[in-house]
Amino acid sequence: MPIPSREALVDHLVRTRIAGDVATPRENNLSHYRRLSNGDRHYWLGIELGDRWTDEQDVLAVMAERCGVIDDPEHRFGQDTIDPELTVAGLERMAARLRKAAAAQERVLFATGHPGSLLDVHRNTAEALRRAGCEIVRIPGGLVADEGYVFQFADVAVFERGASIWHTHSPEPMNAILDALEAEGSPLPDLVVADHGWAGRAGQRGIDAVGYADCNDPALFLGEAEGTVQVTVPLDDHVLDPRFYEPMTAFLLDAAGLEQV
Repeated sequence: MPIPSREALVDHLVRTRIAGDVATPRENNLSHYRRLSNGDRHYWLGIELGDRWTDEQDVLAVMAERCGVIDDPEHRFGQDTIDPELTVAGLERMAARLRKAAAAQERVLFATGHPGSLLDVHRNTAEALRRAGCEIVRIPGGLVADEGYVFQFADVAVFERGASIWHTHSPEPMNAILDALEAEGSPLPDLVVADHGWAGRAGQRGIDAVGYADCNDPALFLGEAEGTVQVTVPLDDHVLDPRFYEPMTAFLLDAAGLEQV
């Protein structure tokens, strides 16, 4: 995969709607911000937000700043946006943390709640870090969470129910991994690269966590604002063709000084 310039990547993100005018409607975004601020823990993504974000307008302000949604509180319906410049800036911050992991040959755990779209992003990043000398954490077998199973597929922890890999926002699969590692006396990861509740709960438990989040998933952006999550990259986390993320991954690995798979 050719490595795109910053300008070319911005154009690609907008053209494929990974950023720019994204598919998630404004009303869905605001509904999620409201539910988070009303204390619905499903939208906290494993981060203990307490009573610090009870004003929906405060959540919107952070999302405008860190994700690039439209900052007008009177804009209630229709199109919403992700700023592609913020996406690329987030990738550059993530790359700096990956570079640090490679230099220290850290133990890194990868996980995704969006296996239909982000699995290859995580898988390719894991392989690049392995080639750089990092240890990719192998999770214990037989883990159960949310009436399903947690296992590893192509170096990436995923959630499975009914013989299918599921989309999940839950933090419980990450809890299951970390609890099992502690129970068997294995060291915890130095770094978690993930999304959804996998990233949020890792950060909440004191592990360096970086991840990806959509404009209707505000918790990881709030976590970054508070320092619980180190990096949150804004993007549409489920565009129609997973191959659209390949230039983004190439840019990330190059910025981190890692060899492409």
